[in-house]
Amino acid sequence: MKLFAGIDVGSTYTKAVVLDEDDQIVGRALRPTGFRLGHAAEQALEEALMACGGTTDDVAYQVATGFGRHRVKAADASVTDLTAASRGTRRLFPGTQTVLDIGGQTVKASRLDDAGKVHAFRLNDKCAAGTGAFLEKSARYMGYETEEIGALAATSKEAVPISGVCAVFAESEVINHLSQGCSPADIMRGAMVSLVERSLQLLKRVKMEPEYTLIGGILRYPSMVVELKRRIESDAVNVPGEDLSQYCNALGAAVLATRREKKLQES
Repeated sequence: MKLFAGIDVGSTYTKAVVLDEDDQIVGRALRPTGFRLGHAAEQALEEALMACGGTTDDVAYQVATGFGRHRVKAADASVTDLTAASRGTRRLFPGTQTVLDIGGQTVKASRLDDAGKVHAFRLNDKCAAGTGAFLEKSARYMGYETEEIGALAATSKEAVPISGVCAVFAESEVINHLSQGCSPADIMRGAMVSLVERSLQLLKRVKMEPEYTLIGGILRYPSMVVELKRRIESDAVNVPGEDLSQYCNALGAAVLATRREKKLQES
């Protein structure tokens, strides 16, 4: 059995995807990254291989991506998040032209060329108010767990405006809204709308064009998907199903692993 692995060592979670020789997903796993990045990568790959009955000896080639990609010692190669995202989104949605990747610590927008390579890209600034971390921090401040964000925002009747340009000021707004009696649901939805607005600015800077594919851990919240689709105003907006929005970069890395191993065999 010949397998190909992609490992995405993200700032919050590490994901692994395993493909077989027919380019089909046969295993995947997700675990918190923590501070032992290399260990998290090893554990995620081991769990993904267990799902398909494989072992590390069956892995013909593996590619790492994410901010901790250089800590994956067993990787045969490493690529940037942007490259992995382009491959992963084109694998799921071949017509993808613009990619928006919203993660825990970063937001990335990219536009692809006809060959599926990154033609233009923009990243958020270093302020946490423009990332998924702000949603999680706001939820914890209001007494909710990260897992409750989606359900909480879904009960909102009207988004409370949050306009802070940095995490400190935005957090002050959350505190102020709570003191004024605003519901946590409306505040959470307001935080989502603020994140959507910042994401749209990045999309505009790469000269966004359809079709669009939205990926990243924050897309696991249906309310976030609804807000993004409403603001993008296009029927050509893709969101991977089966939680694959979190695994898209790992999938892209695995796709590259299959291509690179094939080239080695041909050379």
